[in-house]
Amino acid sequence: MYSQAERTMWQAQVRETAAMASDEDINRKYEQREQRIMTETAREKLPGFVESIGKPGYLELRPFYQRRARWDRQRQSRLIESFIMNIPVPPIFLYEKEYGRYELMDGQQRVTALRDFYAGRLRLGGLQHWPELNGRTYSQLPAKIRAGIDRRSISSVILLKESTSDEEEAMLLRHVVFERLNTGGVKLSRQEIRNALHQGPFNSCLIRLAERDDFCSVWGIPPAPADSDTEVSKERATDSRFRKMRDVEIVLRFFALRHASEFRRGMQGFLDLYMLRSHAFADEDVAYLERLFGESLELAIAIFGERAFHPYLPDEGRWADRPRIAFWDAVMVSLSRHLDASARLLGRAEAVLDATKALFAEHPTGTFTGRGNTKRDVENRIDLFGAMLDQVIAGAGV
Repeated sequence: MYSQAERTMWQAQVRETAAMASDEDINRKYEQREQRIMTETAREKLPGFVESIGKPGYLELRPFYQRRARWDRQRQSRLIESFIMNIPVPPIFLYEKEYGRYELMDGQQRVTALRDFYAGRLRLGGLQHWPELNGRTYSQLPAKIRAGIDRRSISSVILLKESTSDEEEAMLLRHVVFERLNTGGVKLSRQEIRNALHQGPFNSCLIRLAERDDFCSVWGIPPAPADSDTEVSKERATDSRFRKMRDVEIVLRFFALRHASEFRRGMQGFLDLYMLRSHAFADEDVAYLERLFGESLELAIAIFGERAFHPYLPDEGRWADRPRIAFWDAVMVSLSRHLDASARLLGRAEAVLDATKALFAEHPTGTFTGRGNTKRDVENRIDLFGAMLDQVIAGAGV
């Protein structure tokens, strides 16, 4: 049930921070510069900055900040208006992944707006103090306005490569910094931060799986367009689960909670940890995991139909109106461990439904609906549902 890389992903010790330490230990930690960041600042005129980001390999714009929602034309235009009026603009934050090569940690929207503006792709609109410039591109601005903008500068704060000693420490540090920077504007969800920090084949797989028609149908999320080049529908774009990437987090929970025995740091911290360790996944691991997810989801839908992942309400004698994430965890993880008995489970689908009803009747409200998210809670609901499947497969008690 594990991919090749998953079998060894927990062998390396997980870094933990001691809750209690002596002053001597704290001073030693500080002297060793553990969890201290080395930075430098830079300031560059806008034309030179835009030219720099266009150089191959100099700055990766998207890997660190790939949100589903982006600034509209008006917000981009008002950034340019701020430069026209010489209003201070916050610095962007870069991570030095190699000497002289950077990744953008914070400032994607500002950088994109500047790039589009100088390339002539941004036509100003919605300006408050310079409305007479609405409708114009950079090249269409009066000469003195262009000259004034070209004199403006943008500041960068660069996290230097020397801040960390190994890749895992670097990733943890980037996660902390990225999250701490995320204090103003539109706050990012934890999954948006993961998406920004953990770009790669596995992260792409999570997004791809969240676009499956059957997954969207189960969760009542407007479907993804059939063509990747087609813009998403207004309904999908405005769905809060899609915009904040909660759909992707639901997919991630399946993969991570298959390793519930390694659960630590709370649910969100454990998902962070799994994403961090997923950097070791090869293409073969990702392909295996994608198949595992698809087969488990298809089996759940084949057994439960439109009630898939809906808790049963014994006091009301009916299935809940909507799916619940904690029950998703229990069903998906358990079924992934019983795929070799798929035919038996499908042949006894009614028995699975009856046994699920009994399971909800036998255990306190909340066992399968997520009111507890400790390691014990997570393992308990997965184990209970898995044991029920074992009984059904054996034909006992049903």
